[in-house]
Amino acid sequence: MARALELAERGLYTATPNPRVGCVIVREGAVSGEGWHERAGAPHAEVNALAAADARARGATAYVSLEPCVHQGRTGPCAEALIKAGIARVVAALEDPNPQVAGKGLARLREKGIDVACGLLENEAREMNVGFVSRMTRGRPWVRMKLAASLDGKTALLNGRSQWITGEAARRDGHHWRARACAVLTGFGTVREDDPKLTVREVATSRQPLRVVVDSRLETPLAAKILEGGGVLVAAARADRARIAALEAKGAEVIVMPNSAGKVELGSLFRELARRELNEVHVEGGFRLNGSLLEEGLVDEVVVYLAASIIGDAAQGMFHLPGLTELEGRKRLAVRDLRMIGPDIRVVARFV
Repeated sequence: MARALELAERGLYTATPNPRVGCVIVREGAVSGEGWHERAGAPHAEVNALAAADARARGATAYVSLEPCVHQGRTGPCAEALIKAGIARVVAALEDPNPQVAGKGLARLREKGIDVACGLLENEAREMNVGFVSRMTRGRPWVRMKLAASLDGKTALLNGRSQWITGEAARRDGHHWRARACAVLTGFGTVREDDPKLTVREVATSRQPLRVVVDSRLETPLAAKILEGGGVLVAAARADRARIAALEAKGAEVIVMPNSAGKVELGSLFRELARRELNEVHVEGGFRLNGSLLEEGLVDEVVVYLAASIIGDAAQGMFHLPGLTELEGRKRLAVRDLRMIGPDIRVVARFV
């Protein structure tokens, strides 16, 4: 199963909107076939493994990191492929949270007399598909926020300048998180101050994430680098037809979803991204957008790069949040990973 998860990771950047899945077929103590799912529309992991195993699949055990599907989608049901190949035993790591499957694949295998077990390395399998699980169970993507700050928690000077607080190694590492995401989200303030492209450049990938700009008043400059090459969604709070037409002429799509305060309704935005089958959203915004997302409980995980430098109080912090009078009101996190990335410290933590 550990090998199946290694294979699943090969689809880390490309499998979306499908889950990342690996499969290993073992017969008489030897591996007879391996496979993984590369991209939507391509054969699933089980089908690739069965093709590699050929006749050696009969009477074998299939280790698969996610319950085999039982429905007809872009490809045929994997449960039926396993049955037809004569697999004797199936060991799955995780039950598929997709309501179209949700135990039905395992039940179908049992109906045909196949020995079935589920739960081996379940936590690892869930982590591999944390965004897919989130979309299927919560109706919104997994939201990961990336921050680069000085040791005293400052992300930019008061004038908005932030390039570069951390080093090249941290910036390269940040592109790994972009590459695995389905969308990279930022705010108009970051577009105005930094004029970023927000594309994946430091990691080899055949797919670029959707770029999303939260721009309540449709102020994104038409010459902004983020609009180059299309693949941009602008979320606004006002229906300015002239500005919308101008942005659409640049290849962007504009959606209007205001809240009662005249800002973008962020919860609705994430539900819309889930509707579009986006599993993971990577946020690279300014302290105001970061604060708004945090206040609304929409952030699941943070990836913070800390540089060994001090900027001082007269600078922007990580989050624009209301002041606290009691420590009980602080946002608590659990650190999941802590390591050096070049000269900088990287902290990966999740909100408790």
